Amino acid sequence: MHLTFRSLHEDVPGEAWRRVVSHGWPGWSEWFNARRGKLLQSREIDVRRAVRRHMPEYEALWDDLSQVSGADDDLALFLGFWCPPRYLVNCSQAVVIDDDGPFLIRNYDLDPALNEATFLTTGWRGTRVMGMVEAMAGLADGMNEHGLAASLTFGGRIETGRGFGIPLIMRYLLQMCRNVQEGVEALRSVPSHMSYNITLVDASGDWATVFVAPDRPAIVRKQPWATNHQLGVEWPRHGRISNTMGRAEHLGQLLKDRGTDATVLTREFQQEPVFSTNYSQGFGTVYTAAYRPAQRTSELRWRDGTTMHNSFQSSQHDKQVEQRISYSDKGSYAPAASGGLGVTKMPDWFGTFINDVRAPADEEEKLRLAAFWRRNHLGEDHGWLNLTPCSADKTEEDS
Repeated sequence: MHLTFRSLHEDVPGEAWRRVVSHGWPGWSEWFNARRGKLLQSREIDVRRAVRRHMPEYEALWDDLSQVSGADDDLALFLGFWCPPRYLVNCSQAVVIDDDGPFLIRNYDLDPALNEATFLTTGWRGTRVMGMVEAMAGLADGMNEHGLAASLTFGGRIETGRGFGIPLIMRYLLQMCRNVQEGVEALRSVPSHMSYNITLVDASGDWATVFVAPDRPAIVRKQPWATNHQLGVEWPRHGRISNTMGRAEHLGQLLKDRGTDATVLTREFQQEPVFSTNYSQGFGTVYTAAYRPAQRTSELRWRDGTTMHNSFQSSQHDKQVEQRISYSDKGSYAPAASGGLGVTKMPDWFGTFINDVRAPADEEEKLRLAAFWRRNHLGEDHGWLNLTPCSADKTEEDS
């Protein structure tokens, strides 16, 4: 499996946004229309009412994004992301304060073919935001010009309700909030359709983890890590598959040690149990993202030491930066032919995996769309939770 990660920049919705849509909508539209069925027959007026009630500041941006992309009714509804089909990501994340200030790091764990592989820096509506694209208008992790950084993990609960998909909530929070306190209040006020854990840190060194859910108030914890449960493991099957408790215990012990800094965390996030190579079952580490709020910088990292750096002051904002990444049962690495950015010494196993890494771009697209098709049409697909229909929620607690 191969992905080409790219870094795009724009001040107002325009060409970069259209490229995000052209890349993501073929797969997301299939998912959106196949999965919502009769359960979620929202109309645009329903979504607009929800946006106006819960996050009115997003409405003008929603209209901008729809207009620039030439959105039809389905795309406009999707960009509102109100009561979407069940949507799961996994992941681990942690915060530490070291000699260089606050540091947020996360591993994004999923089937690589389902990731949009785009790091987008925008100045939309006058606020600069950078982060990894999720569901096109949304973000999986990111930081804004004020030095507020955030990332999310799935909360390990099957309950669903009326609310927004978490990627859009992440976009809203980074567009509107300046610090952790404001971010916490936003997460308390905007309903989420499923359970997620959002870890926040700002340039002052304040931090918090917020457990959002559709069926109970948000819970705010002074907890510097999150994996895939909240108050405890409430979905035993998912807990076993994801090893959420094993990762949590490991991170908890690390962060009790006063000697744990960004260097230590970065190393640990590239190793088991935090790093996963279970790509075949949809639970592999696609990328590691790290944010430095005080410096307003970020880094994407893969297991072989390949990195992509971004900052609001980057001199490369006028060009697209790309990095090709391959995945195997040994991890993630930049093929030799890609001319990786910032690559350190290759690990010993790299030499055995340099063959078959020149798949053309259209082959990547076929693999990506095939992954969306599997997610939509293969039902339980060996029991993996990302493919289970929403209608089965109440029968999927365990097996």
